[in-house]
Amino acid sequence: MPHYAIVTDTDSSLPPALAEQHGITLVPINVQFDDGASFNDLTIDNARLFERVDREGRMPHTAAPGPGAFGAAFEAALQGGADGVICYCVSSAISATYSAAVLAAESLAQGDVTVVDTGTLSMAQGFVALAAAEAAQAGATKEEILATADAVRQRTALYGALSTLKYLAMGGRVPHLAAGMAGLLNIRPILGVQEGKLDLLEKVRTRQRAWARLASLCQEAVGGSQMARWALLHVNAQEEAVSLGELLRGELACLDEPLVVALNPGLSVHTGAGLVGVALVRS
Repeated sequence: MPHYAIVTDTDSSLPPALAEQHGITLVPINVQFDDGASFNDLTIDNARLFERVDREGRMPHTAAPGPGAFGAAFEAALQGGADGVICYCVSSAISATYSAAVLAAESLAQGDVTVVDTGTLSMAQGFVALAAAEAAQAGATKEEILATADAVRQRTALYGALSTLKYLAMGGRVPHLAAGMAGLLNIRPILGVQEGKLDLLEKVRTRQRAWARLASLCQEAVGGSQMARWALLHVNAQEEAVSLGELLRGELACLDEPLVVALNPGLSVHTGAGLVGVALVRS
């Protein structure tokens, strides 16, 4: 029976240990500072990243992996005995990652490689890759893997709340004056995935109201069902994420314990430190 290897990029926010456990290869997003210093999601974490950001008052830039990085991952999987590769990429609406993976697949001299645009990000993307890996490990066919993962993709949702607009102002995404006023008014922007992008849904005041709104959005996403899988997301705010999880447990039916996951630096530079959120798959 053919065996398929699963590849994804680190915008999936999959913890490396979990990816290794399920045989998933991670291709890292790159992080570049203005002085030429370059890192990737596997060589820098949020603590180091934001220590430098706060010290210098500047946000770095991110860059998609090049086709060569994906090509190396595909070749390694095929040479390692896989009959084919399925690669799940962060939404093409926010990154050139998908295009790079497609170019890599097209440049291979031989080998069955399928590249999928998940249309989402972070653990919403990660849960899709996990579902594909579990199906592959169970001996599913290529068509079954793709169908299983796509069914999960259609049942995902992701929401987050920012604690500050300071970092968006540093990156030029909002005016500094607006960020300062938001801080004075204790405004907590609520984010969600819309048309493949992590967009501002609304603004609420105070952390308590922001978290209550996250809970209600999750309830709307789940409907009359349950959360089959969920992950608490954060950027240098693990304790807050765990507290959010305790609130959500009281509001929602959960079939499993949540993962507690830090957004990878390739994503966290777009949100800033202090974000908390949740990604879920409804049953």
